[in-house]
Amino acid sequence: MSAPILVKNLKQQLDRLFSQLADLEECREDLDDEEYEETKEETLAQLKEFQDSLDRATSGNITLEDELSSLKLATQAAISNAFKTPEVMRLFAKQEPAQLRTLLTQLDRDVVLGKRTAEESKQDKIEILTALKKLGQQISNDEELFLQSSVNLQTVSSGEVVGDHVLGLVQNK
Repeated sequence: MSAPILVKNLKQQLDRLFSQLADLEECREDLDDEEYEETKEETLAQLKEFQDSLDRATSGNITLEDELSSLKLATQAAISNAFKTPEVMRLFAKQEPAQLRTLLTQLDRDVVLGKRTAEESKQDKIEILTALKKLGQQISNDEELFLQSSVNLQTVSSGEVVGDHVLGLVQNK
């Protein structure tokens, strides 16, 4: 199988897994806790299998490794729960900073319109800004200050700082 076709198929598979996570979050209210956790674990297991496939596919092939590095990073982030929002994971994997910016604008608009509180949107904003930084995008001074102050205070359930965890993933890439 040629490299472009393989890359296309792998991107489609990763997009499907992220869509599955997004659908699961949307339907969370309709599922009991056990069913939700079981389905989420199955999806994370599929992501781990996908990660193993990426590792095997890229071993020894520098060109292919370069093309798939963003997929590997996004998969690692999803498995480790560095990003909680499936949409952010998907846009990060597809390297779509403009779409991430749009999502950030929508988030800020929802706060202004009272659809969400600033506290409710804080985690999403941290994830979006972190993803933008990891994609090499410039963020404003205000965004940088928000990110630094928020990341220093906010921890994920495992006790690891979200931003530091994502930074660790990138450094291990």
